[in-house]
Amino acid sequence: MNDGALLSALAPVVDDNLRRHVAESVVWEPHDFVPFDEGRNYAFMGGDDWSPEQSTLSDVGKLALSVSLLAADNMPSFHRELAYQLRTGPWWRWVGRWTAEENRHAIVLRNYLVVTRAVDPVELERVRMAHMTANFRYPSMGLLQVLANAAFDETASSIRHRNSAGVVGEPLAASICNRIALDDELQRTFYANILTAALEVVPDQVVRAVADAVKGFRIPLIPLPNNRDSTAELAAAGIYDPTREAELVFAPLLEHWNIFDRTDLGEQGQQAQQELTALRVS
Repeated sequence: MNDGALLSALAPVVDDNLRRHVAESVVWEPHDFVPFDEGRNYAFMGGDDWSPEQSTLSDVGKLALSVSLLAADNMPSFHRELAYQLRTGPWWRWVGRWTAEENRHAIVLRNYLVVTRAVDPVELERVRMAHMTANFRYPSMGLLQVLANAAFDETASSIRHRNSAGVVGEPLAASICNRIALDDELQRTFYANILTAALEVVPDQVVRAVADAVKGFRIPLIPLPNNRDSTAELAAAGIYDPTREAELVFAPLLEHWNIFDRTDLGEQGQQAQQELTALRVS
């Protein structure tokens, strides 16, 4: 089936899962996680501009929250990639919901960092402008590969936020990370459920798309000041290690989709299934 036919065939499943997602989502407000009583004016409003000694957040906490914020800030890039593929009916409503959730993450992270003076707000804004101007673009993907990649990406994001909560060293910052991780996990479930339904319609195409998504998967590289490598720094801090993606990101979803025990595959699907066997959890 081509992408247009799949969009139509899977639309009822998307509608059901969007309703489930909204029903299961916990209503939360960004301002509830920000200690506004710690805030004060910057020089533009007659106060003092940022200086390093004002920050009480650990270096690993600054890294974790800054990377999360810059990733969420570039939500318009990810929105564009999803909107290009999911541009009709309940698919489009899902894109709107996902975008709103990601924007909420950016709101709470920026408010927390700026109010607590955890990082230099001028530097943060300059990096944001450069990051969003440079933009982010996925390689060309079909609908099924987009969905598989999104499931993997939300899994990776939830891992990063859960691990960040354990190392930031500040209870409120940890609560923010855990709150975002819960959203990531619900978003992953949405994408995983749509692919589960697609497996009943076009199993060969789905397994092929999953294998291609695994092969091409990369977490977004987030620009950090002084040209530091965000991927390397996250790994060194114990927040996210790409060398463990097979174990922590891919394998759980491959098992969830029952990729290895399927008997309904033709030649294309069996070839893709074989390519994925190295990721099987024994």
